[in-house]
Amino acid sequence: MNRAVDPPQVNPSAVSTASIDYEMIFQHAPVGMCVSADRVIQSCNRALASMFGYAEGDLNGKSFSVLYPTMDEFLRTGDRIVPIMNAKGRYSDERIMRRASGELFWCHVTGSALDPGLPLGAGVWTFEDVSEKRPVSAELTPREREIAALLVEGKTSKMIARDTDLSPRTVEMHRASLMRKFAASTSSELVHKLVGAR
Repeated sequence: MNRAVDPPQVNPSAVSTASIDYEMIFQHAPVGMCVSADRVIQSCNRALASMFGYAEGDLNGKSFSVLYPTMDEFLRTGDRIVPIMNAKGRYSDERIMRRASGELFWCHVTGSALDPGLPLGAGVWTFEDVSEKRPVSAELTPREREIAALLVEGKTSKMIARDTDLSPRTVEMHRASLMRKFAASTSSELVHKLVGAR
């Protein structure tokens, strides 16, 4: 009488790292990911291309600037990244970015440099679309988008002024404009509206 033989059990910890297909993991990751060098995308996964409305492979070799509403915002964000990368070795924020269609949306971005001494050199970056919980519901200027992102991080006008090389008075003017556009009567109400709180 033939008896059924159970298949051998595989110990997950015994699986060789040589058998892991890192390219497959990269391409099927549930968040947008890319490898960059000097703020140029060397390789991005399907989730990132799809998030920004590009065909697979279309972003490879392109500057990160194509993902920003304006070149000025791309340059200013780069200026902000350097001191934080130098201090912490990684960078994270939420900012308004631009799809290929021109649609603006809130995106959570995190990155780390492969060489701590070159904060904008080779690095690995992830992007998460947070537009469902935080829609862009008002027409904002580039500076208003930048200040809105820093307010969402919980920064005060004084801190924002330092980060953006603006005077505190100018930051307050932009904050007042944001409050009008979002029909917010207090700063805390403005932040609640910016983060999509109900």
